[in-house]
Amino acid sequence: MKFLHFKLAICLVFITLGAFAQKNTTYQLASPDGKNIIKINAGKTLQWSVMNNSTEVIEPSAISMQLQTEVLGSDVKIISAKTEKVNRSFKAIDYIKDAVPDIYNQLTLNCRGNYGVIFRAYNDGVAYRFFTKKKGKIIVVNEAANFNFDKDYKCFVPFVRDFRGTEQYIQSFEALYTEKNISQFPKDTLGFLPMMIDLGNQKKAVLTEADLEDYPGMFVKVNDNTDKSLMGVYAPYPLEENQGGYKMLNTMVSKRANYIATVNGTRNFPWRVVIITNNDTALLNNDMVQKLASPSRIADPSWIKPGKVAWDWWNDWNISHVDFKAGINTETYKYYIDFAAANKLEYIILDEGWSNDLDLMEVSPKINLQEIIDYGKRKNVCVILWAGWYAVNSKMDSVFKKYGSMGVKGFKIDFMDRDDQKMVSSLYAIAKKAAENKMIIDYHGMYKPTGLQRTYPNVINFEGVKGMENVKWTPNDDVPRYDVTIPFIRMIAGPMDYTPGAMRNATKEIFRPINSMPMSQGTRCHQMAMYVVFEAPLQMLSDNPTAYMKEQECTDFIAKVPTVFDETVPLLANVGEYVAIAKRKKNVWYVGAMTNWNERDAEINLSFLENGNYEAEIFKDGVNADRDATDYKKEIIKVTSGDKIKIHLAPGGGWAARFTPLQ
Repeated sequence: MKFLHFKLAICLVFITLGAFAQKNTTYQLASPDGKNIIKINAGKTLQWSVMNNSTEVIEPSAISMQLQTEVLGSDVKIISAKTEKVNRSFKAIDYIKDAVPDIYNQLTLNCRGNYGVIFRAYNDGVAYRFFTKKKGKIIVVNEAANFNFDKDYKCFVPFVRDFRGTEQYIQSFEALYTEKNISQFPKDTLGFLPMMIDLGNQKKAVLTEADLEDYPGMFVKVNDNTDKSLMGVYAPYPLEENQGGYKMLNTMVSKRANYIATVNGTRNFPWRVVIITNNDTALLNNDMVQKLASPSRIADPSWIKPGKVAWDWWNDWNISHVDFKAGINTETYKYYIDFAAANKLEYIILDEGWSNDLDLMEVSPKINLQEIIDYGKRKNVCVILWAGWYAVNSKMDSVFKKYGSMGVKGFKIDFMDRDDQKMVSSLYAIAKKAAENKMIIDYHGMYKPTGLQRTYPNVINFEGVKGMENVKWTPNDDVPRYDVTIPFIRMIAGPMDYTPGAMRNATKEIFRPINSMPMSQGTRCHQMAMYVVFEAPLQMLSDNPTAYMKEQECTDFIAKVPTVFDETVPLLANVGEYVAIAKRKKNVWYVGAMTNWNERDAEINLSFLENGNYEAEIFKDGVNADRDATDYKKEIIKVTSGDKIKIHLAPGGGWAARFTPLQ
């Protein structure tokens, strides 16, 4: 199907289609640059389609919301249509840039029945959301979000794999990407967002959602009627739950309703988002979820402090050359604090074991928590506590009040494993309560971001990624390929608690899972580059202090890399193959580059630098890194913005650099 090129930013066309029993009204909305065009057909059904230049990204696809008494999007009667042009920016909080441009064209359709749909067209994608203006409560039985394609395209989709119960809706949101055509998707398996569709000729589309609040998250599956279409699927509302799961740390749903949500009758629903790009590099600097999320509800966010964390669990508390027994005890955590202070890290985390996991009000007798907190305060190192979601949710008021008054700065909350309406609402409530107590939150427990990080910026990290903890037990994962795929897909949704920093690095041939002394797949420089490439305002140093002190040269570099930035510039990109990105904090630039298991040569163009001379501190794969993945070389050179640096990446390799202006 071909569309005329519209020079106007927004073009509304009303067409009477005689083939239908009733009059259909067609609207057209173009992005500011005219390249993305949404076409809406309102009649017996409500359909949308999307064009990018001459490519039909989404064929006409039905969208609707089924309530108990009516279907919104059926027999559509348009009362009014309002168009807007928006050109603004907003200050970002703890993000990959200091300000986000928010430029789009919008069409709002108000429909008979006290509901409507908002469509937005950006230069980098499109989105729509339903809204209702009804009295009292309404029950949403289902939502039809369909994405029809003209061809059987290859996709990168994370399928539900790690069941935490007897149903697909309770799972970890952790999976490698399955790279298959839509028709090859298992019919009985759900995928979760974000996911990518390869439209050919370098063009990609990423499906995701934004501003998910008091509503279930969207899964995707192949449409039963065609092998070229995806449809949204949502966890039904939980009616009965029982404490269960791993170590009884969350709840298992034993009974679900025949509807997905019960909500206020007047509200906006989540955005359904299609990000569109003609080159992979643009995906490394995409702000769509930030732009569509609700603005911050924290009036003064100055108390929210991002930073790096000395973390205990991944390295199994395996410090050595000390005169005390390492483990979950006061002496060990003071040692972690000393290490953090020496390297100017902002935090330590006390992971599982510091308390009764099921009752956070009971602290382990092996530690003196107040002594640890006070010791950290004297060293300018703050304390974050790990907790299971069930324990936090069941005593939310008392937990935040008690530990906030003791000086704890935040919680790393684990084992949510769901995104039905009740869980989503719970996470907003926890974020709000934490903010009232000026505490930060890391939602580590298997949950993906959808904009909560802008609405409550005290939520400064999420898991929802098959992070490095998995190398402790999964021998066959192709981790380097995953590492150079997630920046283009998962990271579009927001920050990710991948937990990098392994000092025991392994080639493909010698890697094996080891729980207590874990190693990583790929080179030392691959790990170091993650601190630049991966977005994580709260970033872990996953290995133990002893290992880092043995590798102080690498540790010094990692410690200097900020966790939030003022500017981001993508450099090199090919999904699943390689990535290189530059980020600026004040006047210092950082660059990280990574490859999959294929070694490769590349060139870094330094044109992102300002005029003047810079000192470049570079860590690159050593000449023998293909045999010993810990092999690296450090060098310091002088450069300018007119220079280009040739780099070589070993199999599973990386390259990391810091550019400091010379006076």
